[in-house]
Amino acid sequence: MAYAYTPFPYSPPPGLTKPEPRHPVVIVGAGPIGLSMAVDLALRGVKSVVLDDNNVVSLGSRAICWAKRTLEIFDRLGIGERMLEKGVTWKVGRQFHGDREVYNFDLLPEPGHRYPAFVNLQQYYVEEYLVERAQDFPNLIDLRFLNKVTDHKGHADHVELTVETPDGPYRLQADWYIACDGAGSATRKRMGLAFEGQTFDEHFLIADVEMETSPFGDHDRPERWFWFAPPFHNGQSALLHKQPDNIYRIDLQVGPETDPKAEATEEKVVPRLKQMLGDAPFRLDWMSVYKFRCARLERFVHDRVIFVGDSAHVVSPFGARGGNGGVQDVDNLGWKLAAVLQGYAAPDLIETYDIERGHGAEENMRNSARATNFMTPKSPIEALFRDQVLTLAHQHPFARKLINSGRLSQPCSLAQSPLQSPADAPLKPGTALLDAPLHGPDGPTWLIREAQGRFALLAIGEITAPDLPGIARIGINQDAAGYPCFTDAEGHAVHRYGTGRLYLLRPDGHVCACFTQPDSAAIQTAHARALGANK
Repeated sequence: MAYAYTPFPYSPPPGLTKPEPRHPVVIVGAGPIGLSMAVDLALRGVKSVVLDDNNVVSLGSRAICWAKRTLEIFDRLGIGERMLEKGVTWKVGRQFHGDREVYNFDLLPEPGHRYPAFVNLQQYYVEEYLVERAQDFPNLIDLRFLNKVTDHKGHADHVELTVETPDGPYRLQADWYIACDGAGSATRKRMGLAFEGQTFDEHFLIADVEMETSPFGDHDRPERWFWFAPPFHNGQSALLHKQPDNIYRIDLQVGPETDPKAEATEEKVVPRLKQMLGDAPFRLDWMSVYKFRCARLERFVHDRVIFVGDSAHVVSPFGARGGNGGVQDVDNLGWKLAAVLQGYAAPDLIETYDIERGHGAEENMRNSARATNFMTPKSPIEALFRDQVLTLAHQHPFARKLINSGRLSQPCSLAQSPLQSPADAPLKPGTALLDAPLHGPDGPTWLIREAQGRFALLAIGEITAPDLPGIARIGINQDAAGYPCFTDAEGHAVHRYGTGRLYLLRPDGHVCACFTQPDSAAIQTAHARALGANK
């Protein structure tokens, strides 16, 4: 079943006939990152204009693996449940060497989480859901398709853009310019910014195939299968995932000398797929040949221009760190930008986006490069090491930790951020929240759903959360007056957070402080630090 690529409507923007008022935020790019940014800001009451030179969702499945933390963010944005319902859930991965299974792993072995380790869902569905969600905010999100930014000029307190449309050019101004225009960012190129890192010579073929028969051996349970030296593909590497609509993603390493234009043809691709899939009937839905980089901007914040997602950093696709990293960029930036625009924080709070997400990008690039170097050894010694590790891993568990086909996306710790207040706690400051099932006045719910999105004090056990300005309150296993309280019926919250503690939580779902006493002054100091004071 092929996806129906329905164009979004174009409307002549008001700037064609008269000057527009200055906008608080302009977002360039209506992919998953730009649309998520717009929805995040709208939930905080901030208006934005979203400009995109296209009028249809992305062609091909592209980003498909959405990690647990990203799904929790999408839950806050209002599309998480929809993604879970449509997507293919998996948590088991299998590693093969030749035709032998080396070992398998479970990414989420413990219970008590609302979202699974990963959901596979084609990028075009995510964009579709985000466009529809953005339309829930007609007074806060102005979506403009077929509006191509051709130039921009930065000023002390705003940015001026020149935009081309089917009806001619116009100009608009915005206090902040958010560049979500992808790996080939025109914004970055206009500004002449270096995009430095490592380029890998290997080419990979991505193919989406539609087939009724499951290729997962003797069961139909969706898993992640990765082969080193597969018997069906010339001794290199291969990856298999399932997506919705009986679409399977297949990645095949095809070597550094590959001509992408010659390789990305049905005449070349179909025989390769038949080698892997045998006689099972299939339909080729989409294909692409690529090689990739691990690269980043030195800085993500340039006065009033902020780079988010692939415009700021790119990684290899092995480990699902691209789209997931971009959504976590949004989660980090949205509350900070809203706080600045609404007067709760000084503009230099935005600099901490560069600090924190620069750290996240470095971690993602490091993991991505290590995976790629293991998969594609560059010297006889590296190849010998890789092959010996795989041989040992058949029998010896210690060697399995050395196999690297892509360390799968996890939220990075922000423990070293200047916004955190150090503390010794079961869940240390800087750590992303861990979910747990709760029961409250309205029935079953989840800890992260109740906690994220704003500053909140999470009080667990025999400790009372003081009433402080700008901070919500949540209680677990207590019956306090003045704020909602929940029961940890299954014990997961106490196991993960301890008891008799107050956690100060950031809007982006990270712990920023922890207390064993309800010290209002200390909590207010930590809150001020998290908003950029006393960095």
